[in-house]
Amino acid sequence: MERLLDSGQAFSEISVQQILEEAGVSRATFYAHFQGKSDVLVRLTDDLRESLLALARQWDPAAEQGGAERFARFFTDVIAIHRAHRRVLTAVQEAATYDPAVGDFYTADLENFEETALRTVLAEQAAGATAADLDPVSASRIIVWGGAQAIAHHIRVDDGAGDAAFARELARIWWYGAYRRPTEA
Repeated sequence: MERLLDSGQAFSEISVQQILEEAGVSRATFYAHFQGKSDVLVRLTDDLRESLLALARQWDPAAEQGGAERFARFFTDVIAIHRAHRRVLTAVQEAATYDPAVGDFYTADLENFEETALRTVLAEQAAGATAADLDPVSASRIIVWGGAQAIAHHIRVDDGAGDAAFARELARIWWYGAYRRPTEA
């Protein structure tokens, strides 16, 4: 499936028959391992999701040499992973709009990232590093869901030349907008 997606085919245009031919497996073998092509897509995304979630869990705003510049390096890595797997990610976003299984997977995936962001924001608030007036639930939701859409759009419209600038701006917006926002007087 990944090769078919990389060739430029939309997920909705790929048939199980094409997957069988590309993989060189029988229909019986395919259905012994997958319920359908959506299941293939979800499994393709599992490793990718885990690598992105591991990056998110490692990020610590309070770490030495942290700040917006360290956050920019983090986003550079995130964007590189997204760019390397852009066709699969585009297929997930496409299929999530009409396939309930993929939609549930996509939502759960982003909710895991949202939970990780929420824990980080709450820890930063408890340490007094993040403004007490910040609403952690709303901030985490905006950070994750807005960021996912912004990264996906950036990859669609930019050939990679603007990745460093995009990562820097995304990092600064999140860093100064949530993690180190000045407290209201």
